[in-house]
Amino acid sequence: MEILGVCFVYAGLIVALVAAVSAIKPLGFIGIRSRLQALAIAGLALAAIVLGMILPARETHVVSIESRLDEFSPVYQFNEEHTVTVRASPQQCYAAIRQVGPEEIALFRTLTWMRRFGRRGPESIVNAPEHRPILETAIRTGFLLLAADRGREIVIGAVMGPPTPEWARDQRPPRQFQALHAPYAAKIAMNFLVEPGGPGECRIRTETRVHAGSPAARRAFAAYWRVIYPGSALIRRMWLRAIQRRAEAL
Repeated sequence: MEILGVCFVYAGLIVALVAAVSAIKPLGFIGIRSRLQALAIAGLALAAIVLGMILPARETHVVSIESRLDEFSPVYQFNEEHTVTVRASPQQCYAAIRQVGPEEIALFRTLTWMRRFGRRGPESIVNAPEHRPILETAIRTGFLLLAADRGREIVIGAVMGPPTPEWARDQRPPRQFQALHAPYAAKIAMNFLVEPGGPGECRIRTETRVHAGSPAARRAFAAYWRVIYPGSALIRRMWLRAIQRRAEAL
């Protein structure tokens, strides 16, 4: 359902752009021969965008706990997952996960600049300083370190939207994130997990899960998620490649 929603949104955006150009000068070579026809196509494109944003998100429940991420995010409506194979030991992989900086991630600056709409803004995971581990920046600027099993897995979490007063406090233990129920907010959990691979290899998997606390929060986050998903997925893939390069060089 998520991919279908993303496809509707981006197909609608592309068609809307073509229709907008045709409303100025009809593009006869693709069959748009009048401005009225272009406006009709634009209307259909906008309907596709809205449909993509409001498609319901299916809720997933973890059946058995197999990772620390499963502990902290056993129920979620949105997720993305990426994997890379690395010729390095689990210790090297884990060290690389903790050490990679934004300057090592291809297209990171461009994609996060677009996500910030070109605004400088405060330091954060989407405005991370160079030559400093990006996970360190995330934990210092809003994310909470939920778990760190050396050589295997690291999990971080954050709350998007208005959380409960308890979560607004400076001291927030990981178990509070796990138990938090914030009807108008979304809980975001992200991990990097090192798993055994072939001889001399490991697999590094990263997954992001989001649980929205109410139908209204779910609808709001769905619209946001389906717009940012392609850029977010590309960042995750480039992030894993940066980890791979660093781990294999250690």
